[in-house]
Amino acid sequence: MTQLEDQVTSGASVTTLDLKLEVVVIPVSDVDRAKEFYGKLGWRLDADFRFDNGFRVVQFTPPGSEASIQFGTKITTVPPGSAQSLYLVVSDIISARNQLNAHGANVSEVFHPGMPGANFEPDGSSNRLSGPSPDHGSYGSYATFKDPDGNSWLLQEVTTRLPGRVDPAETAFASANDLASALQRAAAAHGEHEKRIGQKDEKWPDWYAAYMVAEQAGANLPE
Repeated sequence: MTQLEDQVTSGASVTTLDLKLEVVVIPVSDVDRAKEFYGKLGWRLDADFRFDNGFRVVQFTPPGSEASIQFGTKITTVPPGSAQSLYLVVSDIISARNQLNAHGANVSEVFHPGMPGANFEPDGSSNRLSGPSPDHGSYGSYATFKDPDGNSWLLQEVTTRLPGRVDPAETAFASANDLASALQRAAAAHGEHEKRIGQKDEKWPDWYAAYMVAEQAGANLPE
């Protein structure tokens, strides 16, 4: 066994490299049709490269996303429409649904699972209950749509992350819409805070900041 193999197997200190999910390949039958569909959604077109051997790659990035999608010709051998339940996380599922529908996505009604895993069941399943999660809990509300080939997307509303998923020292918002939604939730919670203390909170900026950081990190919210 080499020294490096011994270090790895023995758990010795070895620098961990970042492994960032960058791109997901989705299979399509008509590249130009798919390009038009995702372009109309307002996704950013990053590339459309064509080569003499017939290879073509098109890349789009959803708004606020660090990961992108690619499709094209000679890029995958799986059947068109095989990509299923690709997650798109949103901070306001009603607004996201309305916006996507306005751009031709034909998004389903918002639903919440009547039993674990129902969000992965086919459209029309009786286990998908109409409307957002009754308590509007994070991770509990969904909607779906498909591209022209049948690749399916799953919208999920996430407002508070599970503990440990976000470093509170690195709080960031992916878009102005996400920041605005977080501010609205903080404002509503702060109103309840002022009712509890029975007076106006002059240090509301500090309270807002603490609330927004805790919410995103999945930590205990200030009262």
